[in-house]
Amino acid sequence: MEAIIQNIPAVISVILPLVLVLMVVTNIIVEVLKGLTWGKLPTNLLAFIIAMAVTLLAFFAMCQIAGVPVTWYMVVGAIVLGFFVCFAAMYGFDKLKQTMEQINSIKRNR
Repeated sequence: MEAIIQNIPAVISVILPLVLVLMVVTNIIVEVLKGLTWGKLPTNLLAFIIAMAVTLLAFFAMCQIAGVPVTWYMVVGAIVLGFFVCFAAMYGFDKLKQTMEQINSIKRNR
């Protein structure tokens, strides 16, 4: 653990792409399940559940593969990372979609 703390910039450079990958996986799963639930479950709640599940599964898989013993503060960190993934999945895609619609609207008005 001391090696991770000493190499925080290296760890951050690994975590940011990881959040991006987890966000994309979360978005894909949410879009598929949104069609299957027929609007019975709020999309934000579904995104939260999926983001937490995907993040925690990835965390425990990484710990198992790397042979790292799981401690309580690592689990808390994974849960916090799950909130970041959830936020990025819920609002990042919506903002991207909104921006693309604005760009298309500007192109149509020309």
